[in-house]
Amino acid sequence: MSSRSFVWRTAALGLAMTLAGVMAAAVHAAEKPLTLDEAVRQGTTRAPLLAAGRADIDAAREEAMRAGRLPDPSLTLGVTNYPVTGPGAYSITSDPMTMRTLGVMQAIPSRASREAERGLADARIGAVEAQRMLTAQDVRQRVADAWIALWAAQRKRDLLEELRGESVLAVELIQARLRGGGGSATDALAARAEAASLDNRLVGVEAERAGARASLQRWLEAPAPTLAEAPDFDRLPVSPEALEHDLDRQAPLQAWQAREQLAQAELDRARAAKHPDWSVSASYGQRALGRSDMVMLQVGVSLPLFTRNRQDRDISARQAQRDAVAFAHEDARRAQREAVERAVADWRGWGAQLARYRDTLLPLDHDRVSTALAAYRGGGDLQPWLDARRDQIEHRLAYADALAAHARAWAALAYLMPSKERAP
Repeated sequence: MSSRSFVWRTAALGLAMTLAGVMAAAVHAAEKPLTLDEAVRQGTTRAPLLAAGRADIDAAREEAMRAGRLPDPSLTLGVTNYPVTGPGAYSITSDPMTMRTLGVMQAIPSRASREAERGLADARIGAVEAQRMLTAQDVRQRVADAWIALWAAQRKRDLLEELRGESVLAVELIQARLRGGGGSATDALAARAEAASLDNRLVGVEAERAGARASLQRWLEAPAPTLAEAPDFDRLPVSPEALEHDLDRQAPLQAWQAREQLAQAELDRARAAKHPDWSVSASYGQRALGRSDMVMLQVGVSLPLFTRNRQDRDISARQAQRDAVAFAHEDARRAQREAVERAVADWRGWGAQLARYRDTLLPLDHDRVSTALAAYRGGGDLQPWLDARRDQIEHRLAYADALAAHARAWAALAYLMPSKERAP
């Protein structure tokens, strides 16, 4: 084998190994379990609503670039002192005062008006940014709810799957007892019905799981991968005390702060209307041949003299609107405090219930079912086992629902603050 052929084969082998490594890494990344925080990150990155919010912010900034600018000048063309009666009627050369005019006029709004317009444009940018922040908080919450719904459905399925083996064991025990001349056909039918009922519950859970997977896929733009372990829902990334104290930094109230600033900017613009606006115009008049041309310069100023039923009314209206926004802001602050306190109470309440399920109810259900089945094996009645079995299934389903409710209460609190303020 020549050295050149050896080099080419070595390079081709190296390239193939590199491609294989890249593909393996891609497959590994695709199969990597999806954490709750990663799902929220991907959902907020790909959400069309947030892309729309960014476009709205760009539009508001473009609008702000032209705020406070002077309006475009006006070009005027005309004829002045044109005779329409007498011997020289309808002649542009019969009267020495007749002339063709060409002019330009520039309106100059008052400095207060232009500053108020710029302030209003900035306030509108703040309002759009606050609305996007509120939308981002809503998207984070909805993505978290979708992840939690799928996680809870999987937990519910696992909790019910654990009971399948015991159902099969009970049916086999009853059939063995029938073959030995004991038991009854009624017991066998009841055990089979209980097993079929459990299978039916599992079918419903699978449908619930498929729906939750579709909801999560709606935010990820791809089939939802395997979920990673859930975070510790017993520990909040931000303390309840900090949430109850820092209400104004939470997304729902930041939108209200922007609305209040916008109302103030509207009031400032109404007040600026009491300042006079100016205008400057210049024109050049061309007269008939042999006569001198003329130039005209004019300066105009508006006279806001009768403000009682004009500007003052507008100022009063904008003042009332600003006060209305301020009162609504205070009501929103109280409502947010109530919402946070309720969410904290729900989170703590569900946590206490889950602890009772784990420490007391579920172990008691297990012991009760095992004891009833052992009693039947020893010749007792099957009904206690059937009753204990139904209670065990209901408690496990209720436990799964409590897991979901606790996780949702956690998410409602965990994603209230801006993401950069959440503890790791």
